[in-house]
Amino acid sequence: MSDLTWQKSSFSDGAGPNCVELAAAYDGIRIRESDEPEAVIRTSPAALGVLIGAIKAGRLDHTL
Repeated sequence: MSDLTWQKSSFSDGAGPNCVELAAAYDGIRIRESDEPEAVIRTSPAALGVLIGAIKAGRLDHTL
């Protein structure tokens, strides 16, 4: 996975370690948190799009 190009959100100020990073791979999208770079999950572009849409629509804004 060292050959992946990781990108942070433009909203991330880079000051803290708690940033989500994404990378495009030949078989999907990789997601990791910058303070735990060895923990990587894989998803499809379509599934990531559904997640981003739900976040933008506020459908995940409830408390646990």
